[in-house]
Amino acid sequence: MTRLRRRSAPNPADTALLYKIASILLSYPDERVHARLDDVTAALPTIGAPTPRASVAGFVNWMAAMTPTEAAAHYVTTFDHTRRRSLYLTYYRHGDTRARGMALLALKHLYRNAGYPAPESELPDFLPLVLEFAALAPEPGHRILIQCQAGLELLADALRDANSPYAGLLDMIRDRLPELHQRDRDNLRALAATGPPSEVVGLEPFAPPEYLAGEHR
Repeated sequence: MTRLRRRSAPNPADTALLYKIASILLSYPDERVHARLDDVTAALPTIGAPTPRASVAGFVNWMAAMTPTEAAAHYVTTFDHTRRRSLYLTYYRHGDTRARGMALLALKHLYRNAGYPAPESELPDFLPLVLEFAALAPEPGHRILIQCQAGLELLADALRDANSPYAGLLDMIRDRLPELHQRDRDNLRALAATGPPSEVVGLEPFAPPEYLAGEHR
């Protein structure tokens, strides 16, 4: 169940930097991510708010103590072995249904309209990708995070229930979003109890092929 948290207004000067840092740290921790830990550490003094600064510093220290192989194994166990901790945000609300296909298509169009070259190799609701976009394009990126807030809240709670080092990063993100209304909290309780819809249709095209192939202008 989503925990009630009193959220203060985020500092706009911190937000883009924190989203960029979270995008890096929530990515698959290969050697490239490990090589960027020094850059993240160097950016810590520029984070004005002490709580997210401490969250980032603690996570970097934890990851730096592991080899890339150890970090990768932990990442796979955390995010790939259970649907309760998926990094694909529209899954929580839509499951593997046609509604999710349309939600993914809408995200692709939003990226394209903002001039963001989202990679075709990754689904557009992948959290590190969404955060990278939000760091570069704050207004549309913030809208996406709000649209996907149900998934973020459920993921954050699942990580905290698992005592995961990644939980602090998710708390840092959701603390920069509006407080949920009671109706939204009720919907989250229902999602947490029943899980996402189970209509299994895959992600085959739900619109003309030129849309999904990225050829429509």
